[in-house]
Amino acid sequence: MSGLRMGMDFQQRPDLKQVLAPRMIQSMEILQLPIADLQAKIETALQENPFLELKEKHGEPDSAEQDDFDPDAPLQHDDTGDLEFKRLEELNRDWDDHFNEEHRVSRATLEEDGDRKLEAMANMPDRPPSLQEYLADQLAEMELDEEERRLARHICSFIDRTGYLGTRLKVRKEKKNHDDKLAKSRRDDEDDEDKYHEVFRPVPLSEIAALYDQPVSVEDVEDTLVHVVQKLEPAGVGARDLRECLLLQVAPDAPLAEEMRIIIRDHLEDVGANRIPVIQKATRFDLETIQQIILAIQHLDPKPGLKFGDSGVRYVMPDVIVERSDNNDYTVRLTDEWIPRIRISKRTVELCKRQDLDSKVKEELRKKLQAADWLVKAVEQRRNTLLRVTKAIIDHQRDFLDYGPEHIHPLKMQQIADQVKVHVTTVSRAVDDKWVQTPRGVFPLKRFFGGGKANEQTGEDVAYEVMKQKLLELVANEDKANPLSDEELVTLLRNAGYPVARRTVTKYRKMLNIPSSRQRKDWKLATTS
Repeated sequence: MSGLRMGMDFQQRPDLKQVLAPRMIQSMEILQLPIADLQAKIETALQENPFLELKEKHGEPDSAEQDDFDPDAPLQHDDTGDLEFKRLEELNRDWDDHFNEEHRVSRATLEEDGDRKLEAMANMPDRPPSLQEYLADQLAEMELDEEERRLARHICSFIDRTGYLGTRLKVRKEKKNHDDKLAKSRRDDEDDEDKYHEVFRPVPLSEIAALYDQPVSVEDVEDTLVHVVQKLEPAGVGARDLRECLLLQVAPDAPLAEEMRIIIRDHLEDVGANRIPVIQKATRFDLETIQQIILAIQHLDPKPGLKFGDSGVRYVMPDVIVERSDNNDYTVRLTDEWIPRIRISKRTVELCKRQDLDSKVKEELRKKLQAADWLVKAVEQRRNTLLRVTKAIIDHQRDFLDYGPEHIHPLKMQQIADQVKVHVTTVSRAVDDKWVQTPRGVFPLKRFFGGGKANEQTGEDVAYEVMKQKLLELVANEDKANPLSDEELVTLLRNAGYPVARRTVTKYRKMLNIPSSRQRKDWKLATTS
């Protein structure tokens, strides 16, 4: 063991690290908040931090006492560490009463705002019932014995939000060309593809039976599923796959009901691929009948549960409003009327300067005052940054507002960062989850960013969004009896000056929910032509 040397060596090594101050971290967090979240954060801070107070009116200038107050001063220290508590003499009782009166006014303002919000909430429409609630209500009204009802409820608990008997999982997509780094570096555009896709996992009836609180056979579970659960509304609920879901929605007295069941049961994949001749050959149905059935199938709901508990409409509150002025220019303003305007309460600061305060109390008050000061400055910095960034975006995308989305220009966040003279991450945080209301509609601020390529005919940069619009135009005007293939679309786009690859056209087509050329083909037109 003599050759084994154990010990510790100490050495200095220069290492560069970027350390973010708490103040900077809070500023970035405030900048990233959408308007509704910012409002909630400020209201919480007003309740928890005594150094914050409301300005009584929006746009009200601070009082003279507030103007001569330096919010940085409380963060400074003299030799004794108590400079911020020594700048004034101890307050007399009359002044203390005056502060208490103003405090009551501020509280009354908050309570008045709260009453308005409660009134608004009372006038909101009731939340629609969830799918599970709707199924439970129906089971309660059915003529079932208690054991059948309990088993049916147990089965319903395995129905997912789409109405199927199973679970939907988010699974990461497999990456292609793992070793092809060159291909990765030559991406055609900057659109981020979804990294995950949804996979449906049906729940076996044996698993449902095993998880029931009493012994039950798989046959009993299936019998209750078929004769009770699958009879509930919406039609198609409790299905184990798409085929069963659609079959459950075919009413017995519907026109061509039997023919529809045959096509759903035996040729659903052919319907999806628009292989009409294959269906015609197998069923001997005439072309017109097949097309009527396909049209009826298209009116069925593949996910009947989604209509419950969610209206499908996403309500957004724009953070910024862009309006056209009289001189055909555009003005930008923030929608922060509902954001409480806050400031440091100098009276609270002065009340805390009593000489008899304990040192620990002083330290806690100092922290509260520092937090209040940071929040006030972070909110104001957010306003300024969001305004400057939005104005810069509108300057670049004026053609979008003047002529429509097909005239959007390629724009990088770095361009806006250089113009506004901030870091690119600041621009990213400023536009994240923010919406802007324009004369063209309401859009996420990120909508105005995107890459592009040079038009081979004009030499001008063309946004990828413009290429997508051109693709939609080509497909809309194609011969439906002989729709354009992806290769033909590539040729037409290149002839128009848009240099795109075939895989890019395929990708854009899928993003725009455009079916393949085979699926778009109108066989009736093809037969008559």
